[in-house]
Amino acid sequence: MAEHDQDQKTEQPTEKHLSDARDRGQFAKAPELSVLLMVGSAVAVLAFTARSSAQAVGEFAVSIFTRFTVTSVQRDTVVVELGEMVMVVARALGPVLAACVVAALLAGGLQSGFQLSPKALAIRWEALDPASGFGRIFSKAVLVRAGIDLLKLIAIGCALYVGARNLLLDPLFSAPVEAAYLGQFLNQAAIAFLSRLLLALGVIAAISYAYEKFKLSRELMMTRDQVKEERRNAEGNANLKAAQRRLARRLVQKQMLAAVPTADVIVTNPTHFAVALKYERGVDQAPVVLAKGENRFAQRLKAIAAEHGVPTIENKPVARLLFAMGRVGETIPPQLYQAVAEILAVVYRTHRYYFHQLRTRRLAGAA
Repeated sequence: MAEHDQDQKTEQPTEKHLSDARDRGQFAKAPELSVLLMVGSAVAVLAFTARSSAQAVGEFAVSIFTRFTVTSVQRDTVVVELGEMVMVVARALGPVLAACVVAALLAGGLQSGFQLSPKALAIRWEALDPASGFGRIFSKAVLVRAGIDLLKLIAIGCALYVGARNLLLDPLFSAPVEAAYLGQFLNQAAIAFLSRLLLALGVIAAISYAYEKFKLSRELMMTRDQVKEERRNAEGNANLKAAQRRLARRLVQKQMLAAVPTADVIVTNPTHFAVALKYERGVDQAPVVLAKGENRFAQRLKAIAAEHGVPTIENKPVARLLFAMGRVGETIPPQLYQAVAEILAVVYRTHRYYFHQLRTRRLAGAA
């Protein structure tokens, strides 16, 4: 049945399908990559800190053996010595452990695209099904993973065998050498073993990640019905959002129309734009845009203004700038202070009776 379902999956996954898969924690994961980065980071840190760490440990050992005959073994002295030993070891191994932690986080981030997968933490009850559990144990993926693990063992074993065979040819095993040469030999041996180990892990990690990537791409393939269903859902969501935007726009327009009767003036284009302004001394720092509209809605604003006797001033450049730069409910831009002040001055001189009514209208609205 699973193979039949896979045969039906002929379509490439959509962006939404890929995003949902990442949210579920379904992305290509190669454990070997984490091991490779951790070992590589540990080797890199040791290359810089091994000499100083070894010197610190050696000095501590010398101090311990130097004071051994004169130091009494008591509870307090043992605690002090153990504390010093822990600090020395921590300073030596701390950078290595920190580098391994950072490498592990980096490996996880590289494989997941540095994205969180909250759904991956959820309990999956289907994983507790014994039948599906046996199916996973004897599945093709498990056999492939076992093959990769066997390849890992063989590659690492061969790399270490070749390194050991080359090291056995060193003069250390066939002729007398100086004591200092032992340290040089150990350093060369460690570099040889670790370099071969990193090379083997790199090849295995590349093979494992390539397989996981291929397997994931096969698993995320979609059937034509799934693609059609997702497209229908996306279109439905788009229609719903469009309807929500239309409803929000209507509510805003309704609020703007209701605010027009309390405006000081309507600045018009005269036919394309209309902007309603309000300014109350002691309340507003600058004139406020109550409403604005273009074309049909501008005509509705002007009609309501005429119905309530709101003064209308025609000023084409100011109307365009107010419509383009002004925001409903906010003060006008500072660049328009002078132009709007001149318009309000004209209105206040020529429509004194209207502002007497407007004051009463605003008081009634506030009550």
